[in-house]
Amino acid sequence: MTTTASVPKAVPEVAARVAQAQLTALPADCAAAQVEADIDWSGPVGIPLPDESAVQAACGLMHVHGRAAGRPARLGVDYASTVAGVLAAQGVLAGSIACARGTRLSSVRTSVAQAALLAVQQYLAVATSDDEWVESWEAGGRPPFRSRDGTRFELETLHAEGWQLFWRELGAEPSAIAEGWWPFQQRFATASASLPLELHKTLAAVDYEVVTAAAASAGIHAVPLRDDPAHPVDVDACSLRMLPGTGEIPPSASLAKPLEGIVVVESTRRVQGPVAGHVLQMLGAEVIRIEPPGGDPMRGIPPMAGDCSARFRALNEGKRLVELDFKTDAGRRAVHELVAAADVFVHNWAPGKAEQLGLDAADLARTSPGLTYAWASGWEPLPWPDKPVGTDFLVQAHSGLGAAVYPEDEPSAPSLMTLTDILGGLVCAQGVLASLLRRVRTNTGSRVDSSLYSAAGVVPRSRRRPLWTELDRPLATGDGFLVLPRGVAPSCVAGPLGLRSDGGTAEIVARVREQSTATLISLLAEADVVATQVCTDLRDLAADPRFGIALVHDKHVFPSTPWEFK
Repeated sequence: MTTTASVPKAVPEVAARVAQAQLTALPADCAAAQVEADIDWSGPVGIPLPDESAVQAACGLMHVHGRAAGRPARLGVDYASTVAGVLAAQGVLAGSIACARGTRLSSVRTSVAQAALLAVQQYLAVATSDDEWVESWEAGGRPPFRSRDGTRFELETLHAEGWQLFWRELGAEPSAIAEGWWPFQQRFATASASLPLELHKTLAAVDYEVVTAAAASAGIHAVPLRDDPAHPVDVDACSLRMLPGTGEIPPSASLAKPLEGIVVVESTRRVQGPVAGHVLQMLGAEVIRIEPPGGDPMRGIPPMAGDCSARFRALNEGKRLVELDFKTDAGRRAVHELVAAADVFVHNWAPGKAEQLGLDAADLARTSPGLTYAWASGWEPLPWPDKPVGTDFLVQAHSGLGAAVYPEDEPSAPSLMTLTDILGGLVCAQGVLASLLRRVRTNTGSRVDSSLYSAAGVVPRSRRRPLWTELDRPLATGDGFLVLPRGVAPSCVAGPLGLRSDGGTAEIVARVREQSTATLISLLAEADVVATQVCTDLRDLAADPRFGIALVHDKHVFPSTPWEFK
């Protein structure tokens, strides 16, 4: 079996580069077989999508990212292409596992559009649930904050008590404190955060040193926002270390899916960890989800799809539920019993919790020789003596990703779309696949460590924040928005719109406002300029027959499996 992987050149460039980088970074005994990855822009989506901007527009990324501003906004990084590259690397690894188990596979296909739909799956689930609960989001008042001495920063707490203590310490109005908690807490779910301006004024009246002192006293976390988009995230996206003991994965000459017969035990919460299990399940693994007695509280958060939260269902549908209390001896013994019959254990617990519970990698490897033990953390292995809580927006702020997603003429800020949560879960799943490939070849297990911070480093960025003209942004039309191909010359657009080719950008923007989106797309197509309508409502996307093959309609709409194996 050859130990090289092939990604053809005639594919979206960034996606191919990310896929190749992820595959070549693997240890030699995890190297992928000769399974070719085929990546294109549109995949099964019946819309011509020529580039990253078109995919972001059509598949809802601009809509979700732009909620905080009240209008569609382009992400300043090639996020959909990055996700597609990771999906391609996962497909190559999964195909290599299947080959090693006796199934003949030669290629795997995915697309940037399918990657984008996977990235917005939670928002899509909310938009298409039948719950009468109405999600509200509006622009204005969002973090980050600015202190009196000019420091821009993000705050994070997962508990209302810390929120109240922090603001009381700084003298904020009680009504503003109460009013701000719900949009702050829900920003992960809504991609917006309209906080009372009183809270921003409170922080603008004190220096950052005062902010950090109040945060430490209240038990919450403040992290400065880096303005350098290329701030180095110099850690491996995934690290794999050998575990003691050996164990075989049974061969199979006929697999419907590459991970068929693989058992994954998962103890995760929120987004990052569940995404990892979700990906492994889509590839054919059986996933057993451990939750506390009474179930994960996230199951009951509206809007509901049937008897379960739509957001929760989007990432956890089809997983088998087992309720256990880790704090008891019986609960910990039950974990060992589950792991004894499993191939993978995944968690995203806080640092030190696994050791305290006696459920660290070495503990479980003694129970299940050959186990893949995966920890999806917030910051590891960043050498930070007193790490703040590891959540998406703090990681974007510190890693420089928050500075890269907005152009140079707009204030830098983390996107309120959960970029590193999704990518962090995908990177964790990729590490699991590499470990399983190692095991099927050598019968040895591995510990896989990944984090939101390391995942942020997978996203390619330039050394400077992007500088865009008006034509690089979503353009308001008479009835919506459209985007033009990246880097298109104004002269190529002016003629089809009935303008002088040497006219200015302002004339093009004004003329676009006068026409319907469909008319503009047709006029530009006659001049071989592919313009793309911007999705401004995920319900419209779900109802669009051109997305029919890429989406599944059940209690809510969700993306279909993003790989096709041959």
